[in-house]
Amino acid sequence: MYRTAANRLLYGASLINNSGGGHLLRFPILRTVISSSRFSTTVDPQTFPNQDPGPSDSSTTSSATSSSTSSTAGDGPRHERKNPRAEYEEEQARVLQASLRHVIRLGWSEEAIIAGAKEAGVSPSIVGSFPRKEAAIVEFFMDDCLQRLIDRIDSGEELQNLIPSQCISKLVRIRLEMQAPNISKWPQALSIQAHPLNVSTSFKQRAMLVDEIWHAAGDGASDVDCYVKRTILGGIYSTTEIYMLTDSSSEFRDTWLFLDDRVKDAFDLKKTVQEAKYLAEAVGAGMGSSLQGFVSRVLQR
Repeated sequence: MYRTAANRLLYGASLINNSGGGHLLRFPILRTVISSSRFSTTVDPQTFPNQDPGPSDSSTTSSATSSSTSSTAGDGPRHERKNPRAEYEEEQARVLQASLRHVIRLGWSEEAIIAGAKEAGVSPSIVGSFPRKEAAIVEFFMDDCLQRLIDRIDSGEELQNLIPSQCISKLVRIRLEMQAPNISKWPQALSIQAHPLNVSTSFKQRAMLVDEIWHAAGDGASDVDCYVKRTILGGIYSTTEIYMLTDSSSEFRDTWLFLDDRVKDAFDLKKTVQEAKYLAEAVGAGMGSSLQGFVSRVLQR
């Protein structure tokens, strides 16, 4: 069988050689095989130096050249086409935004996302695009609240003439008030955030929130003190958030008093540490610079 195929191939080549009258050897069968390959739609003439490009070669080359030219053109149709992925993410955002209105009734659940999809006019099958369904709606809510807080910070109307401690209390209260409509379902949200698969995202979102609040309060430090401040504020935010869950006072009045006291304690502690540092420097001045530096470093910790 292989011998017959080889004879046919050589016979075809010899016929072309005899009819051409030259000394070139051409293999039309190989040309057909390569041109029809699913991995390559064109044949480079330089691969077969004995080949003269025929009409099909020139048309293929010209079409390939024109397609590559059109793809690199700045104003081609490719650049006018919308990104399907961007549209899909926008569709997801519409569904999750609508889902928040169903949380109070259905909780932070897949059912709330399905209800949001129906309200947004999207097929409920979009739920399958969220790998962590309950976490998706909680994380979307956290991002949405952060953006709304940033918008209010940028307006600057509510933070005028406030000292840093008042500014921090004000912003923490504004952010926690956004959770008030869903306060009865917030323990479920905290449980979802604490899940091992979600805890890293939750930590990142809270770190971004704390960072925005400190920047709004006028703190732009980037040293070790920056991390200490953000850790303290993160603790204040979390404890106030938990206190809010058990608060039965009108409009969470007790929660805001609790928040003000915690912020005041944090700033008083900072003031106390600073005064102790100055005292150590004054005492150390009479004992030697080495002792003074040692005491200062201890108090900085």
